[in-house]
Amino acid sequence: MSKAPLLLRSSPGFGTGSYGAAPIAPDVDDELTPSLSRDSTDTTRERRRQSASLSRSTAFRASTSSLSQRRRSQSDEIGGSTVVVGLEGRFGVTDTAVLNDILSDDKSDSSSVEQDAEWDHDDNDGGGAVGGAQDDDDPPDNSPYPQVRASVSPTDNITLSINTPRMWILSGLFSILGSSTNLFFSLRYPSVAITPVIALLLVHPLGLLWDYLLKQPDDPAEEFVDGVRTSVMTPVSESAATFREGKQSRVQRLRLWLAQGSWNEKEHTCVYVSSNVSFGFAFATDIIVEQTQFYKQEASIVYQLLLTLSTQILGYTFAGLTRRFLVRPSGMIWPGTLMSAAMFSTLHKEQNEPANGWKISRWNFFFVVWLSAFVFYFLPGLLMPALSYFNVITWFAPRNVVVANLFGVVSGLGLFPITFDWAQVAYIGSPLLTPFWASMNVIGGLVIVMWIIAPIAYYCNLFYSSYMPILSASVFDNTGHIYDVGRILTPDFLFDRDAYSKYSRVYLPITYVLSYGLQFAGLASLLTHTACWHGKDIWTQWKRSLKETGAEERPLYEPLGSDGNGIAPLRRHESGTMSSGNVEDLLSREDVHNRLMRRYKDAPISWYLLTFVSMTAIGIFVVEYYPVHLPWYGLLLALGICSVLFIPIGIVMAVTNQHSSIYLICQLICGAVFPGRPVANMVFVTYGYISSAQGIKFAADLKLGHYMKIPPRILFSVQMVATTISSITQIIVLNWMFRNVPGICTPSAINGFTCPIARVHFNGSILWGVVGPAEFFGPSATYRPLVWCFLIGAVAPLPLWLYGRGRRNTIVRKINLPVLFGSLSWIPPATGLNFSVWAVVCYVFNHVLKNRAAAWWAKYTMTLSAALDSGLAFGIVVVFFGFVYPGWMDGFSWWGTEVYKRGCDWQACAYRSVPNGSHFGPGAGW
Repeated sequence: MSKAPLLLRSSPGFGTGSYGAAPIAPDVDDELTPSLSRDSTDTTRERRRQSASLSRSTAFRASTSSLSQRRRSQSDEIGGSTVVVGLEGRFGVTDTAVLNDILSDDKSDSSSVEQDAEWDHDDNDGGGAVGGAQDDDDPPDNSPYPQVRASVSPTDNITLSINTPRMWILSGLFSILGSSTNLFFSLRYPSVAITPVIALLLVHPLGLLWDYLLKQPDDPAEEFVDGVRTSVMTPVSESAATFREGKQSRVQRLRLWLAQGSWNEKEHTCVYVSSNVSFGFAFATDIIVEQTQFYKQEASIVYQLLLTLSTQILGYTFAGLTRRFLVRPSGMIWPGTLMSAAMFSTLHKEQNEPANGWKISRWNFFFVVWLSAFVFYFLPGLLMPALSYFNVITWFAPRNVVVANLFGVVSGLGLFPITFDWAQVAYIGSPLLTPFWASMNVIGGLVIVMWIIAPIAYYCNLFYSSYMPILSASVFDNTGHIYDVGRILTPDFLFDRDAYSKYSRVYLPITYVLSYGLQFAGLASLLTHTACWHGKDIWTQWKRSLKETGAEERPLYEPLGSDGNGIAPLRRHESGTMSSGNVEDLLSREDVHNRLMRRYKDAPISWYLLTFVSMTAIGIFVVEYYPVHLPWYGLLLALGICSVLFIPIGIVMAVTNQHSSIYLICQLICGAVFPGRPVANMVFVTYGYISSAQGIKFAADLKLGHYMKIPPRILFSVQMVATTISSITQIIVLNWMFRNVPGICTPSAINGFTCPIARVHFNGSILWGVVGPAEFFGPSATYRPLVWCFLIGAVAPLPLWLYGRGRRNTIVRKINLPVLFGSLSWIPPATGLNFSVWAVVCYVFNHVLKNRAAAWWAKYTMTLSAALDSGLAFGIVVVFFGFVYPGWMDGFSWWGTEVYKRGCDWQACAYRSVPNGSHFGPGAGW
């Protein structure tokens, strides 16, 4: 599970848009140079090819060389393509590119005209892939969108290897490592997420090393067509006779089998896609944690595997069945994929241009930072944890509740934003990959809601909140103790209303209450914001997709011949002008990428239908056979909700970079239809919400494969295999942790394995599954006023839109209410410290450094983030397995390991205490 701030807390990172991200539009003056030259992959092949292959490779280099020159002139169009991991990047979320509003910028229009002229110049020189002079208003055949033109090559080298042992082994390796590591970290606080960007960076040197170790100059030349090896040519070296006679040793044959093809951008894409679908920990594992650790319900391994596999794979069927709406149309841009496409080209070009005087390569820079981050983590992570929980102000008044409320970092608001632990800084996502203006929206929400409204409401005892900690991931009863859900459940895990009336209502800390209110407002504001700023574009694209769907004059993916040089040709598309100023026309035309993909055999729709039927059957078996108390038609209802909303949500995400999460909708519907069934609520949400969230992530990967010209059948196999491997891996790791981590999911768990995310979801299952929406929002319910947040969120974007729509330079256009409302939905389990220190780091790098050293920022920022995250992750693993788990640190104690625990911040003291034998809230008979 990265990426724009989240809309809903209760849905931990599932790739792109798991939480309802809003669009993040950056400044356009940054500089990123995604060159799309493919020379590096042909160098090795040149030494081994015979004349036919050599001429093909040379022709390709000539085409891409001129293409690289054009791409450099267009790179300014994605100058702001900073990755927004934010909360979406939590636990493996797809990294989202930060782009301008796609269809509404005068600069885009003018830039497109300049690019058209540049293409004309190149074509007149004879170096372009498309010959002939063009009119200024009619550029050569390419994507109608400047962002895509600047990131993605309009050519396709059909001779590159894809389906090789190297690709499959590296894909499996990263699927296992990423999924197991993120599952391990998901149960810890604080922790870090291993994002797919790390896989994108780390797998490249491994691929090059693979070729270096296994390939030899006298290896036989190979022919690859559509990514698959079709023939092995006779070698011309002295060992040719031995080769023809078949007298090679087994080791030699194994080496040649492993050394198929050469590492290239298409294999790199497949490994990245496998990482993308597997790095986010499966939501079903959270359900298993809640069932086994909180509800104390048995969950067999077979149940765990079937639940995880069915929920993960069902999303892929929705993505595959909606390809003609969400993947193939040119208007479905999927901005989050453009960063990855640009990175593939940049890495395989292997250039090292100086940046503000820094000449160190990205790889050396990565290694230095990674090693430093790993070594430094031993201080806050092992030897002196006080550097991580740096609540230094509370040290001077440890028993003062007000000081702990305001300046605490565990149960306080974190008004003193200092920590020396990157795990605390990046807990809600790496601040280096979030644009400064977006972080200001986040910090604005933090200041207004959590630093102003929350303390006032808390000390005024609103909703009886003074009897609880000001910030906590737990829910409480009317005596101020953590709610004992076992007292209101029958032995069959159903709601016992009589026991509930005799025990207590459920009460929430004030920050928890505000967080739910922000979720309601954020969901409503997202719909209004989308309708106001992007409604016209979405409606136009919807009509365009329907038009494509109904076009029967030719199949969408039909064979497309090549010109004999291995490069699929670019052909003029004559349906209408390509003027960049005509938005309607741009949305209604087919682009070159769709036509180039026609040469590959499509993945039949029957594959997706068979997958859907089989996974649905497994889901019905799970809910009927195991005691989850969800009838089979409840499962179909969950899938029906996903089916109805999937295409609209996908179009919003693909066009505007926003994702509307249906997590809360699923919770409320299940709570109303199947009240008093907490496990049923969790499973219902898993099948409804995760099918949507996973499907959106899979659709984004399908679009990336579309841009990178990956054959659809190979991509289908890569995604399915990676999903299966990661699901099985996570179940194995989860059960190992249950058996080997002392006190897991309890406050006394070693090394912070308190399961904070699962705890929040468990609380949600109590609220909506056990107690039900009626008890919270009914006429006499304590939290009925929260319903007004829906109206506030729906109306609030309107005045901002009315004021800002005609004023392009006003700061009002930078105010994004879905970001402002939705960003704080991770409080709890995140604290004020996680947000405040995150914003400070974002300001330093993405405002100060970006403006004063733009070249350094563009070259090293993504690498710095990946190095810090991966170095921290490796440090956490080494500290836990090397020192904590074996018991070597038992008895290790000094001032630096204890000082932060000696006060109300760590102990979560309440401002008011409940006298013994008494309670707060309504009296008997409520």
